Amino acid sequence: MTQNTGNQRQAWSVLIASTLAFTICFMVWMIFAVLGVPLQKILQLNETETMILAATPVLSGALVRVPLGIWTDKYGGRIVMFVLMLATVVPIYVMQYATAYWHFIVIGLFIGLAGGSFSVGTPYVARWFDRDKQGLAMGIFGAGNAGSALTKLIAPAIIVWAGWQMVPTVYAVIMLVTAILFWLFSYHNPKHVVSSKVSLKEQLAVMKDPAVLRYCQLYSVVFGGYVALALWMVKYYVNEYGFDLAHAGFLAMCFSLPGGVLRAFGGYLSDKFGALKVTWGVMWVCWVAFFLLSYPQTDLVVQTTAGAQSFHVGLNATVFTVILFIVGTAMAVGKASVFKFIANEYPTQIGAVSGVVGLAGGLGGFFLPIMFGVLVDLTGVRSTSFMLLYGTVCVSLVWMYFSFKPVRDQRIAQAQ
Repeated sequence: MTQNTGNQRQAWSVLIASTLAFTICFMVWMIFAVLGVPLQKILQLNETETMILAATPVLSGALVRVPLGIWTDKYGGRIVMFVLMLATVVPIYVMQYATAYWHFIVIGLFIGLAGGSFSVGTPYVARWFDRDKQGLAMGIFGAGNAGSALTKLIAPAIIVWAGWQMVPTVYAVIMLVTAILFWLFSYHNPKHVVSSKVSLKEQLAVMKDPAVLRYCQLYSVVFGGYVALALWMVKYYVNEYGFDLAHAGFLAMCFSLPGGVLRAFGGYLSDKFGALKVTWGVMWVCWVAFFLLSYPQTDLVVQTTAGAQSFHVGLNATVFTVILFIVGTAMAVGKASVFKFIANEYPTQIGAVSGVVGLAGGLGGFFLPIMFGVLVDLTGVRSTSFMLLYGTVCVSLVWMYFSFKPVRDQRIAQAQ
């Protein structure tokens, strides 16, 4: 059904306000991607402990996605998003007074609530648009992932200017102002609320569908991998290439920024070519890129007829950043295409399904960076993080090939 002019104006206002809110929420959610670097030295943490701290907000943000998605279906996205943002302001502010490792862990769990904003905004935005525009709308909203890049610009500058303790104060003020702006420029439509007669059990019944599990795995790669790398790359640039915090943050932004803003482009491609083709292409791009990024810095001595010759094999910072930019772009497109699947197959249960799929993506973003730290502590090789991601993409390609094979066979038969 085509929207009238008034509804279109409200729809775009909702989209813009929600995208701004999600951007700031994601910026806060990734706060330890930068703060983790000075805190590692202050608290004398190893790689595993540092990545547990960095990933703690991701864990709570992932766990609340299912109930938040269901509450959005039941009460509407406007009120849920507003309350969620307000609930994080105080925890963000008090972080500056933390002095022990466990203090930051507990505070991180509360700050992580901001990460659940995705499961609120996705169904909230999608229901304001016609089906043929939902991919683009959700892609624009998902561009709020660029908040990860924003924190890599803002936080290092604040740390250099006034120390790490000033970061929580600035972030708390930004979150409060954004919550107010969201409330002023967003709308509520009672028609978008799922009937209260629908029980929680009925809403969750769709999770028995095997397709949901498939989308969970795909999203754990494109979103979970994105979050993990967003948390990991500042440290990687500092330790692997010797950059200072400001330069490391800027280079890490080359991954985070396209990984966020180009999600809208992924929504457009999914609307035009279909979610299956787009997601399949994304996985192949990531497969090649992670293979290249996996190779560690290596020095070889080869005995030749002219004597011993030394060779260095490895990616310099420039080539590494270019490949990482390609990965960020591919993941941005993939995040949108996976949710296009959900909008197509579960139009009346977007909140519940997106909550579960978002949970899987969030858990991927929690466990992967911790595994990065563990692998570095065990092997001393930082590129093992990309070796792990390469393996996850291999699983995705195999799973997609066999799970969608009946669909491809049916299309071929119909074409003959």
